Amino acid sequence: MRSILLSAIAITLTASTYAQTKPAQAKPLRNNQVDIPAITEGLEKYKKDLGNDFVVIVHKDGKDVYRREFGELRAASQEPIGAASQWYTAALVMSYVDEGKLSLDDKLGDFLPIYQSYSKGYITLRMCLSHTTTIESDLPVFRTALKKKKFDTLEEEVASYAKDRNMKGRQGTQFYYGNIGPNIAGRVLELVAKRPFDRVMRDRLGKQLGWKRTNFMSDGVYAENPSAGAKSSADDYMKFLTMLLNNGKVGTVQVLSETSVKEILKKQTGAASIAYTSPISQGNDYGFGCWIQEKDAAGNGTLVNCPGINGTWPWINKSKGYAAIVFTKGELPDQKRMVFEEIRELIEQHIN
Repeated sequence: MRSILLSAIAITLTASTYAQTKPAQAKPLRNNQVDIPAITEGLEKYKKDLGNDFVVIVHKDGKDVYRREFGELRAASQEPIGAASQWYTAALVMSYVDEGKLSLDDKLGDFLPIYQSYSKGYITLRMCLSHTTTIESDLPVFRTALKKKKFDTLEEEVASYAKDRNMKGRQGTQFYYGNIGPNIAGRVLELVAKRPFDRVMRDRLGKQLGWKRTNFMSDGVYAENPSAGAKSSADDYMKFLTMLLNNGKVGTVQVLSETSVKEILKKQTGAASIAYTSPISQGNDYGFGCWIQEKDAAGNGTLVNCPGINGTWPWINKSKGYAAIVFTKGELPDQKRMVFEEIRELIEQHIN
């Protein structure tokens, strides 16, 4: 009798231990939402930090393993995404590199004669995407949008960088995180495609990724802004992230080559000194349009993100095989990096 009782106790303890260590299972809800209760409960403490209205999506193994809408914001809602726009812009440039229509080492003077005239013609597209042009810059536009000088077109704005700005050193020797480099790259795309930047983005990446609520359209006050002017949705951004996670593929379609994806996700700043970096990304390396928080021995990014300073925070963790986004209304005060680090850790504790 005693041995039977001891066996029963052992079985009970084993079952209890298994229940505690077994990964949480996603639970499908209405409206395509998928819940992991432990994540939802953990996110409750961050509602004030995230503005109460936000969306969190986690994609792994070809499906959403977590997808919740909080407050009034929906996964299909379109909102400004600030500096998270730069990842889109970098990918668009790489789509032209894949086709052989551009090279990362192409010089600006080959496309923009005004840069040749003002001794900036030797700056390359690689330097533009990695913020190492060393052209004198203001504080980043995503912090000082209301003080930004009005330009009617991207052409006019980019021309002003050539004639109104000094060089702070030899090209490629300083990293200054701002709006100048991506906007120059965006203007080069306009010249190559013979179309406005927003149209190029929607015709190429937008169509291939199946975007429904993403554009860089001007608001009628400022020129199109490749560095910080996108309006997008959590759904659309997740399509972009999963493409990168899948080495450039969407289903059977190769949107970007695997080589281009690797180029985007690896350190691109070389030995450039740091003149200015984002307050929420200090200590991280920079690829093309994104920050590299962790990398492998070869320098390839394994944990990569592209946060806006006042809202949306997308990231990919290649070593753990998932992509995720915290999508907000973009009207928040300056974000605390620790909040998003804690959210990432919460997610990684509870996904399979």
